[in-house]
Amino acid sequence: MAPVYSNLLSDRSAAARMALVAGMTVAFVLLTGLLDGNDGVAASQLLAQPAFPLANAMPGVLLALLLLTLTRRTFLSFGLAYLMQAVMYGVNALKVANLGTPLLPADFRMVGQLRNGGMHVLGGYLPHSPWPYFAMLGGIILIAALWRFEPPLFANRTGGKRLVGGSMIAMTLGTLLIGVPGWSNLYNGHKLWLEPWSAAATTSHSGLVSSLVMFHLQDRRTKQKADPAAVNQLLQTTGDAVRARMQAPTDQGTALPDIVVVQSESFFDPSIVHGYENANLTPNLTRLAASSMSGPLHVPTYGGGTIRTEFEVLTGLSLRYFSNMQFPYLQLNDKVVPSMVRTLRSHGYETVAIHGNDPTFWNRDTAFKVLGFDRFVSQSSFPTNAAMDGKYMADSAMTDEIMSQLKDAGPPQFLFAISLEAHGPYDVAPKDPAARDAMLVPSSVDAKDKVEVQNYLYHMQHADQELGRLAALLSKRSRPTLLLFYGDHLPGLADAYRATGFVDGQNMLSEPGTWLLIDPRNPGNAQRVDMASWMLPGLLLERAGIHDDAYYALSQVLAPSLAKLTRAPGATPPSVDAQQQQFDSDMASVSVLRMKGKLDKWLPANMLPSNTAVAKQDDGDEATPAAAAMGMHR
Repeated sequence: MAPVYSNLLSDRSAAARMALVAGMTVAFVLLTGLLDGNDGVAASQLLAQPAFPLANAMPGVLLALLLLTLTRRTFLSFGLAYLMQAVMYGVNALKVANLGTPLLPADFRMVGQLRNGGMHVLGGYLPHSPWPYFAMLGGIILIAALWRFEPPLFANRTGGKRLVGGSMIAMTLGTLLIGVPGWSNLYNGHKLWLEPWSAAATTSHSGLVSSLVMFHLQDRRTKQKADPAAVNQLLQTTGDAVRARMQAPTDQGTALPDIVVVQSESFFDPSIVHGYENANLTPNLTRLAASSMSGPLHVPTYGGGTIRTEFEVLTGLSLRYFSNMQFPYLQLNDKVVPSMVRTLRSHGYETVAIHGNDPTFWNRDTAFKVLGFDRFVSQSSFPTNAAMDGKYMADSAMTDEIMSQLKDAGPPQFLFAISLEAHGPYDVAPKDPAARDAMLVPSSVDAKDKVEVQNYLYHMQHADQELGRLAALLSKRSRPTLLLFYGDHLPGLADAYRATGFVDGQNMLSEPGTWLLIDPRNPGNAQRVDMASWMLPGLLLERAGIHDDAYYALSQVLAPSLAKLTRAPGATPPSVDAQQQQFDSDMASVSVLRMKGKLDKWLPANMLPSNTAVAKQDDGDEATPAAAAMGMHR
């Protein structure tokens, strides 16, 4: 190839060089469409709707041209850019297979987590077949050979043309990567195809790269702002109901109970899946639900993204109202974030987080300080002989650690425990393969997916057993204890769900999980209530006898209207009536003020916590007319 290539360009014809680069550019566009696989950017669309395949390939072409100015080698530059693009598409395929949604701009924040304990968890999703790795190795060898043997396209010294051209290309690519608004003239819903609520729909029409650029541009120009009129309207509409909840009598007497919250990895009741309606795979959950509050739990994620649900439960803030916050712990810029943890600390609670994993994964070690935890008991603090099952620490070890942390004297305690045993992927053999193999799976699930389903059910039943054991241990304590148990999201078993379907006819992105709140010493009557994860802290505080936070009381007033609106990214938007739509819109503004720590300035004096009411009344800010009518200050 090299002699022919050299002879072709030996006459230093600018036209020949330009023709070669143009041909490689066209090939790159066509091959990108082939790699993408979506009809909207296929080669057949290059004449029918050229903007689609061209826009989808443009970032890769710009990268290839930049490499060309640096290396002076055409095939090397376009080949390296295409290889990097192919790796991204491979990661996207893994995410779609396991989590049901394509890549989003925020997913690139996960790269930094690979060195923070993330490889242990995320590495399990890498393909087990050797062929993808052989393909990557072959690509690397080819790139190395091109670097060694491909002759330069042009001379090393070009009188400054190379520097100027490279700088212009670098600037163009840089503006695209940082999301300069001008790019929205091409990457927008009018020129291409953008479904703001669904990355999957956008990708299927516009291609993966275009969808990433469009969502990146959307996030860059999305600024969370509060509408004062909306805040006033919601507080006026719900004011009486909020005050009634804040003045409700306490069932717990004068002693504040200890509180244990268990976030159970990927836990849900399989009876919502066809084939498991009467399987009774969660006997402890079913038994405890007969004497407690429980029900469906609507969460903002599916198959992964645990910290999305976790953030909502700890803060009471719905990610529905923060569309550009995909991974909250990686995007928190404030030193203090309002949370249930801080509310409990203000009432004298010692606050402890427990998780048998690397504390830096998901940035939890930093995020938990921002949220107000006193201590974080992570993997290194567990006993060296803590039980393992499959790839991760067993739920039984977490139960043991919870009980070892609880004290019979001293201030009330809040323990937030995060389990890990049932974490995917579900292709690692458990401690007891025979017990795994005994799990029944519907015949519609194929052989490969059957083993994954059995592995999941094996670990999920351990979670149910530990729920029963923990409730029994807490019931014997001398101090009152509230136990909140919930699943962070459904497990990523997309192929199995497609084979079976769900009893209610919804898809996996819209299906709720489950939650349970019980006083193990004094069980009550069964109450089944639909909740969203961001509404759980308000309910928990009410049950604990803490009523002085108006925001959490408001979340309970709105729960019947807004709970079912919480869905995973990419899920079909739920239908809403006019009142739900209004509440939802107004709550977005309230949430922004809450996140910024400014909501108290808008509250009537009789909704303020007693330790802040005087300060807020004397802050000297001018009140709006509507706020003044309610005693609210801005």
